Amino acid sequence: MTTNDFLLEAEARGFVHQCTDREALSAALTAGRVSAYIGFDCTADSLHVGSLVPIMLMRLLQKHGHRPIPLMGGGTTKIGDPSGKDETRQLLTNETIATNMVGIARVFAAFLDFGDAPNAAIMANNADWLDGLGYIPLLREIGPHFSVNRMLTMDSVKLRLDREQPLTFLEFNYMILQSYDFRELYRRHGVTLQMGGSDQWGNIVSGVDLVRRTDRAHVFGLTTPLITTASGAKMGKTAKGAVWLSADRLSPYDYWQFWRNAEDGDVGRFLRLFTDLPLDDITRLEALAGADINDAKKILATEATTLLHGRASAEAAEATARSTFEQGVTAETLPTHVVYAAALEAGLPIYRLFAEAGLATSNGEARRLIRGGGARLNDAVVSDENRLLTRADLADSQTAKISAGKKIHKLVKLH
Repeated sequence: MTTNDFLLEAEARGFVHQCTDREALSAALTAGRVSAYIGFDCTADSLHVGSLVPIMLMRLLQKHGHRPIPLMGGGTTKIGDPSGKDETRQLLTNETIATNMVGIARVFAAFLDFGDAPNAAIMANNADWLDGLGYIPLLREIGPHFSVNRMLTMDSVKLRLDREQPLTFLEFNYMILQSYDFRELYRRHGVTLQMGGSDQWGNIVSGVDLVRRTDRAHVFGLTTPLITTASGAKMGKTAKGAVWLSADRLSPYDYWQFWRNAEDGDVGRFLRLFTDLPLDDITRLEALAGADINDAKKILATEATTLLHGRASAEAAEATARSTFEQGVTAETLPTHVVYAAALEAGLPIYRLFAEAGLATSNGEARRLIRGGGARLNDAVVSDENRLLTRADLADSQTAKISAGKKIHKLVKLH
């Protein structure tokens, strides 16, 4: 029976999907400090909100006295993880991977303690050992422990084959290298637990098996569930695109708004997964009904934003939202879009403004937004899709507010 505090809280908060040996893992966690890792390939210069579940799981692990190790995929990114993908990833240059790694590393600093404590997090990079591997020595040492028959049954491979999509030999090696990572981290840092999303189960089990075969060690794997919204949509996808964790890509205000706009049915689950609030408080908040559930959403938004951007930024975002939505004031701290004076001389088509400001993905979508009554200029509905924005629309000839629906707003500023 699972009695370890970390596992009990992880299960209560909804983090646990699969585990290779739950009772033995519980015993190991209770017996002493466990080092656990999660891998992150460097395919962009920021992680997005879809990566928050494993990050928050590492945060919870550290809270309970264990050591989290985020592993940067400096080596594996050169191959590309086929898990959950219908097509081969575009290969990135070494320079792009290095740049992306720097951006990603900043995210972890907000959630994990990399100080001097006994359970301080360690940032690792699998390029440190993968880049120096010799092909023939690797095949001789590792190859005999992998059955192609078994590899073909793994979801990351089977998905492509079932859909008759190409799977390159390069990608087919990904499982082997991820397994090698686990063994290398076991040898270098005593790592005995690999965690990851449910799509990584096959790769994780292969790593557990490799360490058992080559080092006669009992190590573990644990996966988190795929997180979808109450309506079934993929977590972190919006009409405007991915919800990034870097302030350079998404402002703290927009990040706060993402959580504020959560569906009613997701509030309790998201509070458990994405905040540090005590479970008893969450139980009380998710029981709120009717309009009162909005109070819980604001708490979710502020607590989640605090973890990433700090309390001051979270409270500023909440204050901006309150003045914009509840008091009807155009807040100066709204995300901004700059227009140049020359563009207003003959008038700027309003549909083009909405597209360029990111409130629509194209001119055509902006026109449809206007025809549907969802576009607003200074809180007034825009009814003519050919309407032009002029200086007369700018307060004090400097600013205007544009809105897509009731929840997405931007401040237009004259340059």
